[in-house]
Amino acid sequence: RMPRHAQQLRDHDINPCLAETDASRKCLDDNNYKKDMCTDYFLKYKNCRKFWHGIMMQRRGNGVKPEMPTAEERKKILESMG
Repeated sequence: RMPRHAQQLRDHDINPCLAETDASRKCLDDNNYKKDMCTDYFLKYKNCRKFWHGIMMQRRGNGVKPEMPTAEERKKILESMG
């Protein structure tokens, strides 16, 4: 059984950047942990975290719950942006 924190990180409703996390990890695995080979993946992850953190802070400020949109809500937000 995974610890609760690890389970949350694998939950699409809690972690909006799961795909970016997995892609970064796979890149590291595939490239013998040479970080310079995975810069693009790290940047995508960082941008993802920054974007959703901004959304989360905005929702927190507006009193919207949950503060992190669910996976379904995030999909709609991204679609509305084109």
